[in-house]
Amino acid sequence: MPAIALYVCPQTVLSSLGLALDSLQLANRLARRRLFQLRRVSAEGAEVGLSCASIAVDGDLASVSERELLLIPATGSDIPAMLNANESLLAWLRQRQPTQPLGSLCSSAFLLAEAGQLDGRRATTHWALADDFRQRYPAVQLEADSLCTEDGARFCSGGAQAGLDLCLHLIALHGGRALARQVASTLVFDEARGSQSRYAPLLPEPQRTPLAPVLDWLRERHAEPIDLDAMAQRAHCSSRTLLRRFRAELGMTPNEYLQRLRIDAAREALADPARSLERIANEVGYADRASFARLFKQLCGESPGAYRQRRLARG
Repeated sequence: MPAIALYVCPQTVLSSLGLALDSLQLANRLARRRLFQLRRVSAEGAEVGLSCASIAVDGDLASVSERELLLIPATGSDIPAMLNANESLLAWLRQRQPTQPLGSLCSSAFLLAEAGQLDGRRATTHWALADDFRQRYPAVQLEADSLCTEDGARFCSGGAQAGLDLCLHLIALHGGRALARQVASTLVFDEARGSQSRYAPLLPEPQRTPLAPVLDWLRERHAEPIDLDAMAQRAHCSSRTLLRRFRAELGMTPNEYLQRLRIDAAREALADPARSLERIANEVGYADRASFARLFKQLCGESPGAYRQRRLARG
């Protein structure tokens, strides 16, 4: 029987803890047997006060066995504060051997990475934290688009609800795909969600930087034929200088930014069922629907038709 200890600390996000417990307990009920042995632990075994609740636990970190999966729910987005507040957990994690299972939900991947437990391994975290994660932990093979990853005895989920994707993965591993589908259906959860990229914004948050005037100009004319020379002329600099500024400030080329502007506009247009895909492609600047569809899938993780169907179903 797989044993899972869910770690609770003052930074634990209650919804993440509840999501994991509910789905795994539901798997036990639907399987009509104790598929998972579940419990909650804290650093010293004491009750943990969260912002809106106090959580009783069943043991401390020292009680977690070598074969037991320590699963850490999300711990919020203030990464420096979270790492500083969990030194005892980090010390315990550093002693964990490669074959001894560990798992993270959402932002708690930073704890595993800080302890060196993800070096050389595939991992994921919330898409909004991906850049910070890469800078801090270059030895980790971050797959920011993935909803969940498994690499040896290390399990990670992406942001927020992706914790359920990881729990369903664990249920499928130990109880079979049919049980995982039954749990997903009972929770009214779509298993076929693809990747985190469909939820991430395509463009960086707007900032009033030296590039702001040319970015405003591009937003107003994104559907028009625009080349690098035209952008550089608008920015009153050379093409080479413009390329350097875009890479430094936005992490992408001017053409990549323009593509994202167009696909972002297409995502909004797809909310209107009366507009055909060919019409939308033309409206955002693509004469070739096939090229538009390929780029849309590359940036959003799904086809324009699948995106429209999911968005309209969501209401």
